[in-house]
This record gives sequence, C-alpha cells and structure tokens, in this order.
Amino acid sequence: MEFARRVNIKTSRTKQRKSNMKKVLIILLPIVFLFILWQSIIVIFDLPHYILPKPKDVFFQLINQHSLLWEHTQTTLLGIIIGIILGCIFGLSSAFTLLYFKKIEKYLLPLLVISQAIPVFAIAPLLVLWFGYGMASKIVMTVIIIYFPITTACYDGLKNTPKQWLQLAHTYKLTPLQILLKVRFKASLPSLASGLKIAVCIAPLGAVIGEWVGSSKGLGYLMLHANARMQIDLMFSALFILIILTLSLYFLSDYLTRKFIPWASYLH
Repeated sequence: MEFARRVNIKTSRTKQRKSNMKKVLIILLPIVFLFILWQSIIVIFDLPHYILPKPKDVFFQLINQHSLLWEHTQTTLLGIIIGIILGCIFGLSSAFTLLYFKKIEKYLLPLLVISQAIPVFAIAPLLVLWFGYGMASKIVMTVIIIYFPITTACYDGLKNTPKQWLQLAHTYKLTPLQILLKVRFKASLPSLASGLKIAVCIAPLGAVIGEWVGSSKGLGYLMLHANARMQIDLMFSALFILIILTLSLYFLSDYLTRKFIPWASYLH
C-alpha cells in the first residue's frame, strides 16, 4: 500500500510538471515566433533603425535603462490600478442604479453609449484643462475608457439572474437588499468578470493617452519623448513593458476569476 501511494504521488507530480511545462511553452512559443518574425522583417525589407529597431537593441535598452523605465512604469501602473478601482466602483454603482431605477435607465443608457462614441483623444485636452496636468487627468481618462464595459457587463448579469434563484429568494422572504447582494450580485459575477477582463486590457490605453497629453511621467510620456529624440529602441522598450503590464493584468484577472468565481462555468 505504501509503495502504491508513493507511485501515485510520483505520477501526480510528473503530470503536474508536464502540465506546467505545457503552460510555459504556450506562453514562450508565440513570443519566440514574434521575435523571429520581427528580425526577419528587418532583414528582408532592410528597414533602418529609426523605422524598426532590432530586437537586441530593444533588449539592451531594457537592461541599460532599467532604472528610468522602472521609474516611469511605477507611475503608469499606479494610474492604471487607481483607474480600474474607481472605474469598477462607478460601473457597479451605475449598474445597480439602472436595475432599480427604471426611470433613470432611459437617460443613463444613452450617456453610456455617448461615453464610448466620443474619441478619447478628442476629450484628452479637455480633461487636462479640467483636472490639471498630471495624475488626475490620466486616472479620469482610464475611468472613462473602462466605465462602459464594467457597467454593461454587470447590468446584464444583474438583469439576467436565473428566475429560479429569484423565486427561491422570495420563498425565503429575503429583503430587496439581500436579494441584490446575495442573489443578483452573485449571479452577475461571471458577467462582471468578463467585463473586467476587457477593462484591464484597455485601461493601459487610457493611462498612456493621458500621459501623452498631460503628464511629465509615465511610459506614455517616455514613449512620446523618446520618439521625438529618435530613440526608437527606447520607445519600443517602453512599449514592450506596457504589453507585459497588460498581459499580467489580464492573466491576474483570469486567475482571480477561476479562484473566487469557480461556479462561472456552470451558469451559462
């Protein structure tokens, strides 16, 4: 029995290692392919450095300018995180308002659509004028960009709560607040998680646009000024870090969804 138990443990560990290796390969292979494609394009079309730098030059900038890049990365990441938190708060509040105040719904829904119809570049200078030069305007830009997917995803989830759940809640004579928090909100979590995954992918865009227009720090600011000084390899280094941030936020949100909303896959 002891021997069989040890064999099972060893087999389980081997399977886990193989599974982890597959996950690593799934992430690494596309990255290697992209770098090969990148270098091939430069060689085939004989592109100059100021059009498309070589991967090794970008890598050297990541190493040599790591202090500068890290300083600007912290600023951008802070703006993204604060923007996501505030966007979620405003989005959830709006979704609850749409659900329980039907008269407001016909006025608020058009505003949601309008918030997405206006190009963010068009309102960026206005945000700098209204909220000042620096972090505040960048955070507001991020909030505006993620507000729509968060609100609509949560509202759809709240509105499409299974009828059986609501009937059971009424059978137990739950109050409207209890139904909202314990039934409707929990039923909306899978939809909200889907909206959050979209939001974390586009949130960096809002932060970077805010930094292009009205900031003296951040990856967007660094990219803009590196481009103006023809430091294209440094600009691509900042862009690479921005991509890593976006991917990290997406995979983190996906992990948290699977960990804290395990029933999501059984609702639809």
